Amino acid sequence: MDGILIAERLRSRRQKDDDPRMTVTLLPPELAAYLDQLVPPRHHILAAMEAEAAISGFPIIGPATGHLCYLLTRISGARRVFELGSGFGYSTAWFARGVKDNGGGTVHHVVWDEDLSQQARTHLRALGLADVVQFHVGEAVTTLQNSNEEFDLVFNDIDKQDYPAALGVITARVRPGGLLIADNLLWGGRIFDPGDQSPETAGIREFTRLVEGDPRWISSVVPIRDGVLVAWRSG
Repeated sequence: MDGILIAERLRSRRQKDDDPRMTVTLLPPELAAYLDQLVPPRHHILAAMEAEAAISGFPIIGPATGHLCYLLTRISGARRVFELGSGFGYSTAWFARGVKDNGGGTVHHVVWDEDLSQQARTHLRALGLADVVQFHVGEAVTTLQNSNEEFDLVFNDIDKQDYPAALGVITARVRPGGLLIADNLLWGGRIFDPGDQSPETAGIREFTRLVEGDPRWISSVVPIRDGVLVAWRSG
Protein backbone atom coordinates (compact mmCIF):
# COMPACT_ATOMS: atom_id res chain seq x y z
CA MET A 1 0.00 0.00 0.00
CA ASP A 2 1.55 3.33 -1.02
CA GLY A 3 1.91 6.34 1.24
CA ILE A 4 -1.09 8.25 -0.15
CA LEU A 5 -3.45 5.31 0.39
CA ILE A 6 -2.11 4.77 3.90
CA ALA A 7 -2.62 8.45 4.70
CA GLU A 8 -6.20 8.39 3.38
CA ARG A 9 -7.02 5.29 5.41
CA LEU A 10 -5.57 6.80 8.59
CA ARG A 11 -7.34 10.14 8.10
CA SER A 12 -10.61 8.27 7.78
CA ARG A 13 -9.94 6.30 10.96
CA ARG A 14 -8.99 9.44 12.89
CA GLN A 15 -12.16 11.22 11.76
CA LYS A 16 -14.22 8.39 13.26
CA ASP A 17 -12.40 8.66 16.56
CA ASP A 18 -13.97 11.04 19.07
CA ASP A 19 -10.95 11.04 21.37
CA PRO A 20 -8.08 13.22 20.07
CA ARG A 21 -5.66 11.50 22.45
CA MET A 22 -6.04 8.22 20.61
CA THR A 23 -2.89 7.17 18.74
CA VAL A 24 -3.58 5.49 15.41
CA THR A 25 -0.86 2.97 14.59
CA LEU A 26 -0.06 1.21 11.34
CA LEU A 27 -0.11 -2.27 12.89
CA PRO A 28 -3.27 -4.33 12.58
CA PRO A 29 -4.85 -4.70 16.04
CA GLU A 30 -4.29 -8.45 16.08
CA LEU A 31 -0.57 -8.00 15.33
CA ALA A 32 -0.15 -5.29 17.97
CA ALA A 33 -1.91 -7.50 20.53
CA TYR A 34 0.23 -10.49 19.55
CA LEU A 35 3.47 -8.53 20.01
CA ASP A 36 2.31 -7.34 23.44
CA GLN A 37 1.42 -10.91 24.38
CA LEU A 38 4.96 -12.04 23.56
CA VAL A 39 6.35 -9.80 26.31
CA PRO A 40 7.22 -11.86 29.42
CA PRO A 41 4.93 -11.48 32.46
CA ARG A 42 5.34 -8.07 34.07
CA HIS A 43 5.25 -6.74 37.60
CA HIS A 44 1.68 -5.95 38.65
CA ILE A 45 2.61 -2.27 39.07
CA LEU A 46 3.61 -2.06 35.39
CA ALA A 47 0.35 -3.77 34.44
CA ALA A 48 -1.55 -1.24 36.58
CA MET A 49 0.28 1.63 34.84
CA GLU A 50 -0.76 0.20 31.46
CA ALA A 51 -4.38 -0.01 32.62
CA GLU A 52 -4.25 3.55 33.94
CA ALA A 53 -2.88 4.82 30.63
CA ALA A 54 -5.59 2.97 28.69
CA ILE A 55 -8.33 4.55 30.81
CA SER A 56 -6.94 8.09 30.91
CA GLY A 57 -5.48 8.20 27.40
CA PHE A 58 -2.06 9.07 28.80
CA PRO A 59 0.55 8.18 26.14
CA ILE A 60 2.98 5.41 27.08
CA ILE A 61 5.31 3.33 24.93
CA GLY A 62 3.43 0.09 25.69
CA PRO A 63 4.68 -3.41 26.55
CA ALA A 64 6.28 -4.41 23.23
CA THR A 65 8.23 -1.16 22.89
CA GLY A 66 9.07 -1.20 26.58
CA HIS A 67 10.51 -4.69 26.28
CA LEU A 68 12.52 -3.59 23.22
CA CYS A 69 13.96 -0.73 25.30
CA TYR A 70 14.87 -3.17 28.06
CA LEU A 71 16.50 -5.50 25.53
CA LEU A 72 18.55 -2.69 23.96
CA THR A 73 19.63 -1.51 27.41
CA ARG A 74 20.87 -5.01 28.25
CA ILE A 75 22.53 -5.62 24.86
CA SER A 76 24.40 -2.31 25.03
CA GLY A 77 25.36 -2.79 28.68
CA ALA A 78 24.02 0.70 29.38
CA ARG A 79 24.51 2.06 32.88
CA ARG A 80 23.95 5.77 32.16
CA VAL A 81 20.57 6.47 30.57
CA PHE A 82 18.86 9.81 29.98
CA GLU A 83 15.17 10.09 29.11
CA LEU A 84 13.93 13.13 27.22
CA GLY A 85 10.27 12.98 28.16
CA SER A 86 9.55 10.53 30.94
CA GLY A 87 5.84 10.75 31.82
CA PHE A 88 4.71 8.99 34.97
CA GLY A 89 7.61 6.56 34.86
CA TYR A 90 6.46 3.74 32.58
CA SER A 91 9.33 3.91 30.10
CA THR A 92 11.68 4.73 32.97
CA ALA A 93 10.81 1.41 34.59
CA TRP A 94 11.97 -0.56 31.54
CA PHE A 95 15.26 1.32 31.33
CA ALA A 96 15.80 1.17 35.09
CA ARG A 97 15.30 -2.59 35.18
CA GLY A 98 17.80 -2.94 32.34
CA VAL A 99 20.36 -0.75 34.11
CA LYS A 100 19.86 -2.61 37.38
CA ASP A 101 20.28 -5.97 35.62
CA ASN A 102 23.46 -4.59 34.02
CA GLY A 103 24.94 -4.12 37.48
CA GLY A 104 23.59 -0.70 38.41
CA GLY A 105 23.88 2.89 37.27
CA THR A 106 21.56 5.86 36.77
CA VAL A 107 18.47 6.57 34.69
CA HIS A 108 17.55 10.26 34.51
CA HIS A 109 13.78 10.85 34.61
CA VAL A 110 12.80 14.35 33.47
CA VAL A 111 9.35 16.00 33.34
CA TRP A 112 8.08 19.57 33.51
CA ASP A 113 5.27 18.69 35.93
CA GLU A 114 5.89 18.13 39.65
CA ASP A 115 2.78 15.96 39.97
CA LEU A 116 3.99 13.63 37.20
CA SER A 117 7.38 13.46 38.87
CA GLN A 118 5.75 12.45 42.16
CA GLN A 119 3.66 9.79 40.40
CA ALA A 120 6.82 8.41 38.82
CA ARG A 121 8.61 8.33 42.19
CA THR A 122 5.70 6.38 43.68
CA HIS A 123 5.59 3.88 40.82
CA LEU A 124 9.34 3.30 40.70
CA ARG A 125 9.61 2.90 44.46
CA ALA A 126 6.87 0.28 44.31
CA LEU A 127 8.78 -1.49 41.53
CA GLY A 128 11.97 -1.47 43.59
CA LEU A 129 13.77 0.61 40.97
CA ALA A 130 13.98 4.07 42.52
CA ASP A 131 17.55 3.45 43.68
CA VAL A 132 18.82 3.70 40.09
CA VAL A 133 16.66 6.70 39.05
CA GLN A 134 17.53 10.38 39.39
CA PHE A 135 14.47 12.61 39.16
CA HIS A 136 14.45 16.08 37.58
CA VAL A 137 11.63 18.61 37.16
CA GLY A 138 12.37 20.91 34.26
CA GLU A 139 12.78 21.18 30.50
CA ALA A 140 14.28 17.92 29.26
CA VAL A 141 16.70 19.10 26.55
CA THR A 142 18.08 21.89 28.73
CA THR A 143 18.54 19.40 31.58
CA LEU A 144 20.44 17.07 29.25
CA GLN A 145 22.59 19.92 27.91
CA ASN A 146 23.44 21.09 31.42
CA SER A 147 24.36 17.61 32.61
CA ASN A 148 27.94 17.80 31.28
CA GLU A 149 27.98 14.00 31.09
CA GLU A 150 28.19 11.39 28.37
CA PHE A 151 25.47 8.76 28.30
CA ASP A 152 25.32 5.18 27.07
CA LEU A 153 21.72 5.63 25.90
CA VAL A 154 19.36 8.55 25.34
CA PHE A 155 15.64 8.05 24.84
CA ASN A 156 13.80 10.82 22.97
CA ASP A 157 10.03 11.21 23.45
CA ILE A 158 9.53 14.97 23.81
CA ASP A 159 7.10 17.17 21.84
CA LYS A 160 7.56 16.16 18.23
CA GLN A 161 8.12 19.66 16.85
CA ASP A 162 11.17 19.87 19.13
CA TYR A 163 12.83 16.68 17.86
CA PRO A 164 15.12 18.35 15.26
CA ALA A 165 16.47 21.00 17.63
CA ALA A 166 17.18 18.34 20.27
CA LEU A 167 19.39 16.23 18.00
CA GLY A 168 22.52 18.36 18.36
CA VAL A 169 22.36 18.16 22.15
CA ILE A 170 21.68 14.41 22.00
CA THR A 171 24.62 13.81 19.66
CA ALA A 172 26.92 15.75 21.98
CA ARG A 173 25.80 13.75 25.02
CA VAL A 174 25.73 10.17 23.66
CA ARG A 175 29.15 8.56 23.89
CA PRO A 176 30.67 6.95 20.79
CA GLY A 177 29.27 3.43 20.77
CA GLY A 178 26.13 4.58 22.60
CA LEU A 179 22.50 4.41 21.51
CA LEU A 180 19.70 6.82 20.67
CA ILE A 181 16.13 5.52 20.82
CA ALA A 182 13.35 7.81 19.59
CA ASP A 183 9.62 7.11 19.71
CA ASN A 184 6.79 7.93 17.28
CA LEU A 185 8.84 7.99 14.07
CA LEU A 186 5.82 6.80 12.06
CA TRP A 187 3.54 9.27 13.88
CA GLY A 188 0.37 7.28 13.29
CA GLY A 189 0.92 7.44 9.53
CA ARG A 190 0.79 11.23 9.44
CA ILE A 191 4.28 11.33 7.91
CA PHE A 192 2.82 9.76 4.74
CA ASP A 193 0.25 12.53 4.28
CA PRO A 194 1.70 15.31 2.07
CA GLY A 195 -1.12 17.56 3.22
CA ASP A 196 -0.04 17.28 6.85
CA GLN A 197 2.43 20.12 7.38
CA SER A 198 1.79 20.50 11.11
CA PRO A 199 4.81 21.40 13.27
CA GLU A 200 4.71 17.95 14.90
CA THR A 201 4.67 16.00 11.65
CA ALA A 202 7.28 18.28 10.07
CA GLY A 203 9.44 17.79 13.17
CA ILE A 204 9.32 14.00 12.85
CA ARG A 205 10.19 14.16 9.14
CA GLU A 206 13.10 16.54 9.69
CA PHE A 207 14.47 14.61 12.65
CA THR A 208 14.41 11.39 10.65
CA ARG A 209 16.18 13.10 7.74
CA LEU A 210 18.84 14.58 10.02
CA VAL A 211 19.64 11.30 11.76
CA GLU A 212 19.72 9.31 8.52
CA GLY A 213 21.99 11.90 6.91
CA ASP A 214 24.46 12.21 9.78
CA PRO A 215 27.50 9.92 9.34
CA ARG A 216 27.93 9.79 13.12
CA TRP A 217 24.74 7.75 13.40
CA ILE A 218 23.87 4.32 12.00
CA SER A 219 20.13 4.00 12.34
CA SER A 220 16.99 2.11 11.47
CA VAL A 221 13.30 2.61 12.21
CA VAL A 222 11.71 -0.46 13.76
CA PRO A 223 8.02 -0.58 12.72
CA ILE A 224 6.75 -1.62 16.14
CA ARG A 225 3.77 0.24 17.61
CA ASP A 226 4.24 3.84 16.34
CA GLY A 227 7.75 3.41 14.95
CA VAL A 228 10.91 3.35 17.07
CA LEU A 229 14.18 4.74 15.75
CA VAL A 230 17.27 2.91 17.02
CA ALA A 231 20.58 4.64 16.23
CA TRP A 232 24.18 3.72 17.12
CA ARG A 233 26.66 6.55 17.63
CA SER A 234 29.59 5.47 15.48
CA GLY A 235 31.90 8.38 16.22
